[in-house]
Amino acid sequence: QVQLVESGGGLVQPGGSLRLSCAASGFAFRDYTMRWYRQAPGKERELVATISTTGGSTDYADSVKGRFTISRDNAKDTVYLQMNSLKPEDTAVYYCHAVRFASRHWGQGTQVTVSS
Repeated sequence: QVQLVESGGGLVQPGGSLRLSCAASGFAFRDYTMRWYRQAPGKERELVATISTTGGSTDYADSVKGRFTISRDNAKDTVYLQMNSLKPEDTAVYYCHAVRFASRHWGQGTQVTVSS
């Protein structure tokens, strides 16, 4: 069955780094645009980063530009989110999302907490 499994979340101090991973299975990963979303308590889900099927095109929310990097390895069916210079306002549950036309899949989310 279709699965997106995020990992790599945790507690980090402000200014620190984390690398999130999302392993896909059960669908043709290389044909899907991949995205990372996040949702903080009491807030709406926010699109953080997008990467095209080949990885040749990426896009970021203004709030993370210059600090976060999305990448993918189609040989491993995995998408990554490298997060540097983390701030307390980056605290949220981070979700992996796959989209191809009307076909959409979500992961279960991984918690990222930025606090001293």
